[in-house]
Amino acid sequence: MSLHVTLRQLELFKAVAEYGGISEAARRLHVTQPTVSMQLKALADSIGEPLFDNRGRKLVLTPAGNVLQRAAVDMFQRWEAVQAELADLRGLRQGRLRVAIVSTAKYFLPRWLGSFCQAYPGVEIALEVANRDRILQRLGEQLDDVYIMSAPPQNMPIEQTPILDNPLDLIAPTGHALAGRQLLLGALQDEPFILREPGSGTRIACDQFFAGHDFAPRIRMELGSNEAIKQAVAGGLGLGIVSRHALAAADADGLVRLPVIGFPLQTRWHLVRHRKAYRSVLVDAFMRHLQTVVADRAEGHGGSE
Repeated sequence: MSLHVTLRQLELFKAVAEYGGISEAARRLHVTQPTVSMQLKALADSIGEPLFDNRGRKLVLTPAGNVLQRAAVDMFQRWEAVQAELADLRGLRQGRLRVAIVSTAKYFLPRWLGSFCQAYPGVEIALEVANRDRILQRLGEQLDDVYIMSAPPQNMPIEQTPILDNPLDLIAPTGHALAGRQLLLGALQDEPFILREPGSGTRIACDQFFAGHDFAPRIRMELGSNEAIKQAVAGGLGLGIVSRHALAAADADGLVRLPVIGFPLQTRWHLVRHRKAYRSVLVDAFMRHLQTVVADRAEGHGGSE
């Protein structure tokens, strides 16, 4: 059987499989939804099997779709490696760097990407910002060149390099009764807490700290963003724990840091790569750039972001 399949069809199919829907795939690839639908139909007709089942608002891969997705991922990974090798031959005049970061890193990394692009104006940057679970999924599928997170996985073949301190502060609303007092953790036993969602890097660090001090926080809410936690804390709903980067990069009016012994929690940002991923001169240049930026900031600003 001869298949008439185009790279564009496979690219659109792969995007729909990755994002779970035609509309999101179309938005990400800057094409219209009818274009995606038409190309998917032509691809399915060529394969001779349906590629997706429609389950509510989400498209789910059929057995034939799973086979095609694995082949498409392998093919595009190899093509990315070819492009990287060609870019190496051209030096750093051009190329494409794929960077994926957990959501809290958005407070500092885009500025660093800006300075990298100024140094290498021919390089195209693809930046993915998502929660930790999604970033780990992308890491496992080797969809990106480098990843930045505060809690690298222990069960994946990765290389990790610490690049920046990430202190986690305990915050309360301005005027809180405990503000300004040196406290032991036990003094917070009756206080409600607003924490990040389970599985996030911040929550992992919090859970480890609390377990190590035999402290069971009274959790009122679990929220998926630092901004939501700051707003809830400022509104008097409880105490929160957020990255200092999130406090320094946004308006923190209405919030105070509580001087509780053990805080801030000391965590670090890591630059992570999958060991099986091709390491191009572009990736090496980016890693050196981050390390230089961090060293310059530490020298000029006492190590704080």
